[in-house]
Amino acid sequence: MKIRERVQTQEDWILWDKAVFSKNTKGRRYYEKECDIRTPFQRDRDRIIHSKAFRRLKHKTQVFISPEGDHYRTRLTHTLEVAQISRTVAKALSLNEDLTEAIALGHDLGHTPFGHAGEEVLDEILAGGFKHNEQSLRVVDVLENDEDYDRKGLNLNFEVRDGIKNHSGGFKPATLEGKVVKICDRVAYINHDIEDAIRGGIISEKDLPEKDFPLPSRERINMMVVDLIEESRKKEDICMSTEMNKLTEELREFLFENVYIGSKAKDEESKAKKIIKTLFDYFMTNENSLPSSLRSRRWEDDLERVVCDYLAGMTDRYIIGLYKELFVPSPWKFRKEE
Repeated sequence: MKIRERVQTQEDWILWDKAVFSKNTKGRRYYEKECDIRTPFQRDRDRIIHSKAFRRLKHKTQVFISPEGDHYRTRLTHTLEVAQISRTVAKALSLNEDLTEAIALGHDLGHTPFGHAGEEVLDEILAGGFKHNEQSLRVVDVLENDEDYDRKGLNLNFEVRDGIKNHSGGFKPATLEGKVVKICDRVAYINHDIEDAIRGGIISEKDLPEKDFPLPSRERINMMVVDLIEESRKKEDICMSTEMNKLTEELREFLFENVYIGSKAKDEESKAKKIIKTLFDYFMTNENSLPSSLRSRRWEDDLERVVCDYLAGMTDRYIIGLYKELFVPSPWKFRKEE
């Protein structure tokens, strides 16, 4: 018996009957031979971790643009926290941890530089709008290429792709594992954004509308996770209790009012949006300045879409460096006379 088959047999014994069993996946867009060692969802997780888009997350804004300090979250650390919380919940509920982890690790691959400020300006520019969850799916389906295969994208399984696309907004994941990631994403960002905002002096602990919430972030996370697990067991679905959902929403609204919109930490966002808009206009009129790998896609996508993909994939520091290179004059260096 192959190792993969042994693992899948263990899933039969361990997983809740409402979980997704890896042997029952709806499959990939393009046929591939099964791996002897890893299950389909383990392979998807590994492909995401080894992708260039995943590595770029370490230099993308979570909330605060270019914060001075080593302990503020980036889009990568946020992703890892979501994966950790999601796996805890999935394990407690006997769901498929590998599927849950793959969704969590891939859910923000499409985020722009400068966080939601970047998303907002591309949403204004791009015909049809721009949403980071849809871009995340585009990253794994089109933009990331597996050099060992003659195809576009990472060729992930349906359940992973569905969870990535439907992790935010009014979208509803098709699997319980996807629902876990959707809720745990909120649990993670609410708590770490509070922690970062306090560290940055934007708010203080006494400002929080916590009522019965314990103040330390780890205790608040634990309280939310325990409630999510217990309520999901009772309802046989993935959900928080009415009370915890209300308290969580209050914290989220507090963050929007006091951190995400109008706080001093957001003063640089207008500059960030200007950088993206300026570069978009530049590449729309200077197509030959795009990388050759992007120009080669012009036969299948219009220029607006190609430029948007290029900008959305950039890290904060790369896009700032590119802007300086194109629009900020360098000091003239005189040649020394001999």
